[in-house]
Amino acid sequence: MDVTESDLPGVGKKHEVDIGGGQQLVVVTHNTGTRELYLRESEDADSVKLLELSDRMARIVGTILEGAYFQPVESNHVETMLSEGTLLEWYAVEDDSPLVGETLAGADVGQRTGVTVVAIQRDDDVIAAPASTAEIEAGDTIVVIGERDNCERFEQLLGGEL
Repeated sequence: MDVTESDLPGVGKKHEVDIGGGQQLVVVTHNTGTRELYLRESEDADSVKLLELSDRMARIVGTILEGAYFQPVESNHVETMLSEGTLLEWYAVEDDSPLVGETLAGADVGQRTGVTVVAIQRDDDVIAAPASTAEIEAGDTIVVIGERDNCERFEQLLGGEL
């Protein structure tokens, strides 16, 4: 997938994303934070404005597209690269995990692995920035941030290998 970035002096930036079939999604990010989305059906066609989003709304839509609200794949593990070497990862807690019934403090997650638990998703609820007294339950999805090797240690701890 090709993404082309260009400056729009006095306006902001333009990103053109090749989405296949000769189509391009064009995103104009204004200096004010407003985003405009356009669709260009072919290289010679004019762009058609799809919608305009405020900065706040664009960030919400972006996190939805990134998968922060819903992971549409059957997987026990999903990762997102935040910066060079730093990952945001989602881990499913299986029924047989040794962490089931433990609190974050009791399992000593941070000290043993080096990750920071930033959220626990339980059914339709999200516990953001869970307290150290938060108990881990089977079926939870634990969201952590850390370096790759820290995340790998957390995965081992979750699976009973550490």
